[in-house]
Amino acid sequence: MLHLDWLEAFTVFAEHLSFTHAAKALHLSQPALHVQIGKLGAELGVPLYVRRGQRLELTRDGQRVLVFAREMGQRERAFRDELRVGESLQPVALAAGEGTFLYLLGPAIRAFTAAARAPLRLLTRDLDATLAAVRSGEAHLGVAPVDGAAPGLTIDRLTEVAQVLAIPAAHPLARRRSIKLHDLEGARLIVPPPGRPHRAAITAALLRAGVTWEPAVEATGWEPMLHFVALGVGIAIVNACCRLPRGLVARPVPELPRRTYSVIRRSDAALEGATSELRRLLLAHATDWRSRSRKAARARPEQPASERR
Repeated sequence: MLHLDWLEAFTVFAEHLSFTHAAKALHLSQPALHVQIGKLGAELGVPLYVRRGQRLELTRDGQRVLVFAREMGQRERAFRDELRVGESLQPVALAAGEGTFLYLLGPAIRAFTAAARAPLRLLTRDLDATLAAVRSGEAHLGVAPVDGAAPGLTIDRLTEVAQVLAIPAAHPLARRRSIKLHDLEGARLIVPPPGRPHRAAITAALLRAGVTWEPAVEATGWEPMLHFVALGVGIAIVNACCRLPRGLVARPVPELPRRTYSVIRRSDAALEGATSELRRLLLAHATDWRSRSRKAARARPEQPASERR
């Protein structure tokens, strides 16, 4: 028979992957935590974790048990809420990148928090970590640049975002209505570190176009990248939804593909209550960022027609 305290203990252990830290978080002794995790594994008849040198890792079965344990804990707490106040007051967890929260999801988050009694927990994650958070049950929903199928996940297309070149208003390229890739020959670009999807996409596109360039600064996230553009360190390719600092302008780069953002959830997870409402609001406000971007563009002074090329 599975005990809820075993499942709770395993959830905390899996989040820390350390008996020392998990025991401290649970206010248990390490031997007591070992006993609970051991009983859970024995009851299920599978190993839940393995040791790799100095590190502990969940087994594949352990990862499945973690999803189950999180669900059971959430359902138990939600049931208690429903008995006391008639509805669940458990947090709804949404995973996404920092820029996605800042530039795409604000209206939906505002609408949700204005109406729902359940709190919203925002988990700032990159693409891979967002997918992992949804798969493991850490997040109920995720929003990320995903277009197409993903094993075990349901993907609902949210919006498409063009890519633009962010440059100082005084930069020579600011005179152009749009940017061709060959215009970036010899450019000093502010880019994410190697291995990040955006860096890989930029590198591949410029390589195909035969354009040579060099990194001026490697920075993670739209905000730091735009900050360094504003400082005059270099120029950057960013999403069209980004809010530009004063003194910068954006020019479209039509040769670069649009990025498709989607709402992600586990295919086998029940979609109900506050989670269902959050998904509805995310989709309902999917394109609100476009009107904000148009307003911001109208508010910025344009180059005189005589200076455009």
